[in-house]
Order: sequence, then C-alpha cells, then structure tokens
Amino acid sequence: MTQISTPVPDAEGASAPPSGPLPRTPRIHPAWWVALVSFVTVMCAAAFTAAPGLFVDPLNAELGWSRATIGFAVGLQSVLYGLTAPFAASLMDRFGMRPVVTAALVVITGGALSTVWMSEPWQFVLGWGLLVGVGSGSMALAFTATVTGRWFVARRGLVSGVLTAATASGQLVFLPLLAWIVENQGWRPASVTVAIASLIAIPLVLFLLRDHPADMGLAPYGGEYAPKPEPARGAAKRAVTALFDAARTGPFWLLAGAFAICGATTNGLVRTHFVPGAHDHGMPITVAASLLAVIGVVDVIGTIASGWLTDRYSPRVLLGVYYTLRGVALLFLPSLMAPHVELPMVFFIVFYGLDWVATVPPTLALCREFYGDDAPIVFGWVLASHQVGAGIVAFAGGLVRDVTGSYDAVWYGAGALCAGAALMSMVIRRQRAHVSSPS
Repeated sequence: MTQISTPVPDAEGASAPPSGPLPRTPRIHPAWWVALVSFVTVMCAAAFTAAPGLFVDPLNAELGWSRATIGFAVGLQSVLYGLTAPFAASLMDRFGMRPVVTAALVVITGGALSTVWMSEPWQFVLGWGLLVGVGSGSMALAFTATVTGRWFVARRGLVSGVLTAATASGQLVFLPLLAWIVENQGWRPASVTVAIASLIAIPLVLFLLRDHPADMGLAPYGGEYAPKPEPARGAAKRAVTALFDAARTGPFWLLAGAFAICGATTNGLVRTHFVPGAHDHGMPITVAASLLAVIGVVDVIGTIASGWLTDRYSPRVLLGVYYTLRGVALLFLPSLMAPHVELPMVFFIVFYGLDWVATVPPTLALCREFYGDDAPIVFGWVLASHQVGAGIVAFAGGLVRDVTGSYDAVWYGAGALCAGAALMSMVIRRQRAHVSSPS
C-alpha cells in the first residue's frame, strides 16, 4: 500500500514534499469523505432553490405583488448567484473552502429570515434577491469545481455529477415539505425552514470539510502527491483576469451562450414558473411541487450518469444531445397541463429530470480542457451566464403571464432556444493545449 508523510510548510507557506516516516494511507481515501460532506452541505443550502416557485401565488394573493415583480427578485437572486461564483472560487483559493462556505451559509440564513418581516417589494429584492443571491453564489457549482479539482484526479466526472446532483437532492427533500408548509401554514414559516436548513449545514463545514489533500499528507484520489499551493492573493483581480483571457477565445462564448439557455430553461423557467403554471390549469400547489420533487429524484440519476458518460464520451456530443432532447420536451409541455396528473405528464417529468443539470459535467470537462488551472474560475463565469439566463426568464416568464394570462408562449420560446444551445455545443472545436491565465 502506498505510504506518504505529512508535509511540512516551507518558508512561503506552501506544503513541502513529504519526507521521513511514512504513515499508512487510509483504506477509504479522505477525498470521498470530503465529497460526502460537500454533498450534504450543498443539499442543505439548496433549500432556498426550492422555494421561489412556491411563493409566487401566495405573495401575489397576500401582498398584491405582480408576478413580474416577484420574478424580478427571483431573477436578481439568480443573476447574483452567477456573478458571485467566479469571485467565490478565487476567494477559496486565497482563504480556503471552509471560511468561504461558512460565510455563505450565514448570509443565506440571514437573507431567508429577513423576508419573514417584509411588506414591500424592495425588502423581498434585498433579502431574497441580494443576500440569498450572494450567499448561494458562493455555494455554487464553482465550489464543486474546486472540490473535484483539488481532491480528485480519477473519477472527476463522476464526482462532479454527484455533487451537482446535491442541489436536486435538496429540492427532493425540501420541495414537498415547503409546499405543505406554504399551503397549511403560509409562506413565512417556509422562509424560516429555509433558514434553518442552511444553519444546520454550518457545523458540518466547520468540523468536517478539509481544504486540500496536502493538509493531510495525501495525494488526491487517483493522482500523485503535490504540495499545497501558496494562497493566491488578489482574488478579484484573478477572477477578472481569467474572464478577460477566456473572453478572447471562441469556446468561452459558445459555452457561456449554451449555458445561459440551460439556466433559462431550468432555474429561470421550470423551477420558478412550473408550479404557478400548473396551478393555472387547476393543479393543486402541493401536487405540482411534488412533480418538481420527482424531477429532483430523477435528476440525481441523470447527473451522476452524465458524469459517468463524460469520463468516456465526447462532452460536445453529450451537450448536443441533452439540449436537443430538452427542447423537444418543452415543446410538448403546454399540451400536458391539466388539473390532474396524467401519464404523459409523468413521462415529461422523468424525461426532463434526467436532463435537468446533466449539462454540468460535460460543460465543466470542456472548461478543464481549454482553461487548465483557471478552469474553476472560468467555469464560474460560464455559470454566471447560466444564472443571467435564468434571471431574465424568471422575470420575463412572470411578465408574459401578467400580459397574456398564460405561460404557453414562454414554454414554446424556451424549446426553440434549446436548439440554439445544441448547435453552439456541437461546433466547439477540440483543443490540444490549455489556455491558462497567469495567477
């Protein structure tokens, strides 16, 4: 069995190569424990993502706010979620994952609690849009990229899929619960529940999350020992530099454009407007929320499977297939809406769930292919485009519903956009050399 020693920090603060007596490597590599803690943490923090679609009708009924107004706050949260991610990735390089993730969970808790006392739209925008947006952005998929990049060499695609599925698992756990609370107790207790879920995750991060394998004298799973890098200074500058360098390459714009459509057709449209859209056709809120929860169940399977496929097949082809199938499904959705759940709707939910965030592992793989060590930060900017797309459609969907009295035009438009995302993904050329900005 391979043995390695605990590294000794050098004069610059980085871990020196191992020397001296060699401790026995644990039977279960600690990378898997880090992945487990990360999964549970993201799942708990994901409670907030389950709530916006459930709040649309209650806020409209109790406070008289238009769906466009509510959609604006949800959209702002999505945009800030994306814009915060690349800076969070850089902050994790500078200060470590544990303090950044802990601070993010505290901010999410405060933002969710602040909405309990709101009576004006700007308060919802501040609490749910600004605070939850910034906090959740720091817990975004850039966190997944950092964990997999530091702790795994082998099985990166699989672990990326598992950690990406954590958000969907949180949706599975919290959606039915929050829907029941909203229907029986009101939306304020649901906000408190979201805050409690984020609060519970904090001790897990403080006591169980480890920053780097070199901290334990270990090599990453499936790789060779490497000393822990010196903390990277100038986090904001590095994030902006990585963006400017990546923006000079064609693949960045293709990945960002396709991922913007991905966000528009998942978080922006289905997560925000499926429940009120189904309720427009007479479906009870709890039933519609349960259907979204089923998407979360199936999404876990689809995302993990996508990670497995990404380790074996071209990520470009996978993305082309995923976006094409998603577009076809959305074109059929308006005809499936009904007061009761019929078999075709169940088929749509399962089919759409398999495709929900299956796009993440191949998109992350392409970022690694093109941008090397800067991949987590570049992926953070690509994720920002995902959330900008989500934010635009969260607002636009509510506006279209206010003006036309129906969501049908939004479903059809989103289906057409997916064809564009499939095309953009397929034309990305293969890159032999990494494009990496100086740190």
